Amino acid sequence: MTFALFTIFLIAIMPIACAGIAKAGSFKTHPRDGGYDNRNPRDWLAKQEGYRKWANAAQANCWEALPFFAAAVIVNHVTGGAGITSNLLAAAFVLLRVLYVWLYLKGKQATRSMVWVAGFAVNVAIFFLPIVFQYL
Repeated sequence: MTFALFTIFLIAIMPIACAGIAKAGSFKTHPRDGGYDNRNPRDWLAKQEGYRKWANAAQANCWEALPFFAAAVIVNHVTGGAGITSNLLAAAFVLLRVLYVWLYLKGKQATRSMVWVAGFAVNVAIFFLPIVFQYL
């Protein structure tokens, strides 16, 4: 297994980590007192503010980013683009996504959007890397 393929797993657990951040510290309080409500988790999350609300939004965005990233890495491997460059690009994507979540939690919207664009560009590069190397 290449590192690029392993990063699919890392990206797949990021939404779970974001959900954990959104819910952290709320389990000790009873749901009737505002604590986490496992019977209605989506309703509870929809009522949250601040970092909990942003962590939940980051979770949704992480789920949205996963299919294209996984497809890009797999297409890259199937079409012969696997190598050090794809591993480095996949690592860059993971780091950009971690930065993206951190910026989301800090409420840095403009910077977060620039990081999202950079991550998308890296993802596109992973996808088309085999074509680029075919003509070099």
